[in-house]
Amino acid sequence: MPADTAAAPSPDIETIVVPRSADLGDGFFVKRALPSAQRRMVGPFVFFDQMGPAVLRAGAGLDVRPHPHIGLATVTYLFDGEIMHRDSLGSVEPIRPHELNWMSAGRGIVHSERTPPEVRLKDSGVAGIQAWVALPKAHEESDPSFAHFGAGALPVLSDTGYQARLIAGRAGGVQAPVSVLSDMFYLDVMLEAGGRFELPREHHERAAYVVTGQVQVGSDAQLHPPEQLVVFQPGREIVLQAVGGPARVMVCGGEPMDGPRFVWWNFVSSSKERIEQAKQDWLQRRFPAVPGETEFIPLPAAPSRPANPA
Repeated sequence: MPADTAAAPSPDIETIVVPRSADLGDGFFVKRALPSAQRRMVGPFVFFDQMGPAVLRAGAGLDVRPHPHIGLATVTYLFDGEIMHRDSLGSVEPIRPHELNWMSAGRGIVHSERTPPEVRLKDSGVAGIQAWVALPKAHEESDPSFAHFGAGALPVLSDTGYQARLIAGRAGGVQAPVSVLSDMFYLDVMLEAGGRFELPREHHERAAYVVTGQVQVGSDAQLHPPEQLVVFQPGREIVLQAVGGPARVMVCGGEPMDGPRFVWWNFVSSSKERIEQAKQDWLQRRFPAVPGETEFIPLPAAPSRPANPA
């Protein structure tokens, strides 16, 4: 079922997407804002999931078994908890709040995401955002890579009423340290009660996802509560203001991609044929393995149909 949308009441707003729930397995649900039937991409962002907030009971944990990707970069950013990343390059890296894991799949990579054993000894929380950034056509078949950046490496923009951590891309005259292949930005914005934050104007496509609290857009009276992706009209001056208390908003966007993308399961490509090849490669176990792991997520059973364009 596609994500719901609400009518856009303001000339500044193109559409409002209310995410749908998706089950990652073992009863762990996420809220998926992109892709939706009404809005497939925002800049290079082709996928946007909110994980949690959830409580993982002692002895349990998140276990996303090894699975493949092509044609995208996964962008993992946590508000709470800890996840251990392992991939077929041999990368082993825990990620904690305000840190960044950026994995570029290129022609193909496999990874797992699990709660570390020591964290499972007691109840623990997990919350965050996992996004996918589509790779430009010229880089879809590039070598896979992985990069991790600690919280101290991510630039922070601040002024009266807000603090914004730049996760990737450029904003406010600042560049994040991760290497990106398209013109984009991605910010974690913390607003004090009544605080205001103006979105970067230099990017054509922009959106804001409300995590906590509620915000207004400019002088418009409508309040935007948590779990809304608000997509803005290009070229407009967009100012977010926290109303009734503090708010946390993820802001993202960039320039439009160099053509549509097809999305099927964990595969993103400008070519339907390439996605069909990736399906067969996973079925035939031709992707590289994650060292030390023998489990894997099987290819989903689905009717034979083309991947959906984004």
